[in-house]
Amino acid sequence: MSAPADNRTGREGTGVHAPSRAKIAQRTLRTDRWWLQPLLTTTGLATFVIYATIRSFVRTAYWVNDYHYLTPFYSPCLSESCVAGSSDFGTPFGHLPGIIPLGFVVLPFLLGFRLTCYYYRKAYYRSVWMSPPACAVAEPHAKYTGETRLPLIIQNVHRYFFYVAVLVSLVNTYDAINAFHGKGGGFGFGLGNIIITANVVLLWAYTVSCHSCRHVTGGRLKHFSAHPVRYKIWTFVSKLNTRHMTLAWTTLGTLTLTDLYVMLVSSGAITDLRFVK
Repeated sequence: MSAPADNRTGREGTGVHAPSRAKIAQRTLRTDRWWLQPLLTTTGLATFVIYATIRSFVRTAYWVNDYHYLTPFYSPCLSESCVAGSSDFGTPFGHLPGIIPLGFVVLPFLLGFRLTCYYYRKAYYRSVWMSPPACAVAEPHAKYTGETRLPLIIQNVHRYFFYVAVLVSLVNTYDAINAFHGKGGGFGFGLGNIIITANVVLLWAYTVSCHSCRHVTGGRLKHFSAHPVRYKIWTFVSKLNTRHMTLAWTTLGTLTLTDLYVMLVSSGAITDLRFVK
């Protein structure tokens, strides 16, 4: 039997509109700027998505041949459409049409990892879907089914996206090491190396601070005393986990900064500051 409809809204009462809930005409009685945080969250996420989407499709200024700088949005570049020198892992794919980004192999998995991340779920549930947008502010939805139906049931595969994210982080680490390259060959070191390396370190921190990593390292253990090494790893991951939200936002910034810097150097707009040529 379906839930009775709310007399005031005409909608089924399964949440804040249930007949047993107080009938308050206002959406909220809060007088502070409760809408500011959802607005900032939506703006921040939208800005990154728009920038990353454009940069993933433009196919220009993503590789600096002199110093082997490769933007993370194009790594690994595995197509014959990639510029010369940017495909250290080979080109198993032929030329790709413009509608397919050159980083198509990993971008869907990284997008899936972020979308299903526990923090990002909280962020866009509250800010984009307004479910609910803030404490003591009624959500506009008549019903809530949780993550038991499509498309939200896909959230349950987050741990598998985590495994792929670890592999991608290894590729990013290789790119960072490979970027210590001089213009004439051999070792080189510039500002770009600092930016790229810092981005990789923070990406690792974000990845291993994931709730799935915490579960993998110690979630199924019944006796920590019998697994001292895993317990230490679990403890370390747990400490990082408390900063997962901060790392989630920080890495969006470092990804953008890294790509922007590589783009500016590659296009000739700026010159990389070199410490060891």
